[in-house]
Amino acid sequence: MMLEVQNLMVFFENALALNDFSMRVEEGEIVGVIGSNSAGKTTLMNTLSGLIIDMAIKEKRKGGERITIYGKITFKGEDITETKPSDRVRRGIVLSRERHPVFPESSVMENLKIAGYLTTKAQVREAVDDVFHLFPALSHLKSRRAGFLSGGEQQMLAIGMSLVARPQLLLLDEPLLGLSPMMQRSLVDAIKSLKESARITVLLTEQFARPVLPMIDRGYVVENGMLTLSGTGRELMDNPEIKAAYFGV
Repeated sequence: MMLEVQNLMVFFENALALNDFSMRVEEGEIVGVIGSNSAGKTTLMNTLSGLIIDMAIKEKRKGGERITIYGKITFKGEDITETKPSDRVRRGIVLSRERHPVFPESSVMENLKIAGYLTTKAQVREAVDDVFHLFPALSHLKSRRAGFLSGGEQQMLAIGMSLVARPQLLLLDEPLLGLSPMMQRSLVDAIKSLKESARITVLLTEQFARPVLPMIDRGYVVENGMLTLSGTGRELMDNPEIKAAYFGV
């Protein structure tokens, strides 16, 4: 098993963002976490990537909101619950955040090179070639400033930057948010290609269940920080509760 989450609970002061949440990700899978706004999806991704640890430290330093984490996160058999974000990246856990901040004044190529700061120049060159193969539209925009890209192009660049970090487990937080249907389809095809060609395990969160469920191996439905349903993508697609909640039927 690549990733296992056991009884995860995250508090922001006295507000419970994740409540006794457990899940697993096997190597080579695409796993989806489906939920509406404020369901706890981003909190889950920040916790898995370790960003929540930095957030808790910063809040404590400035006397702000107290963040408390309970439960256990295991990656390839090792407990990483208290592992720093940078060390998780070195282990192969890489997060592409919702509306991932690119460097707007830097070119597409410069953004990709910046993302490879933990790898060698040769590895960066190879990874950048892979990104342009995955997202051909970006290959024609190498010298364009990232701030002048469309929303879909910026999302491609953000995912490309994550890939340059050479992930074993790629965490995608709402990658389809705000994209046109055509761009959503392109991104879905790219994510499937990551599994088939690059052999990267993918865990993604989404509120748009319809384009996601056909491509995932397994999925989890989260509401108000709690796991309410789980199953294969097909099982969730055929579930009348999912159809009513996410498909409007």
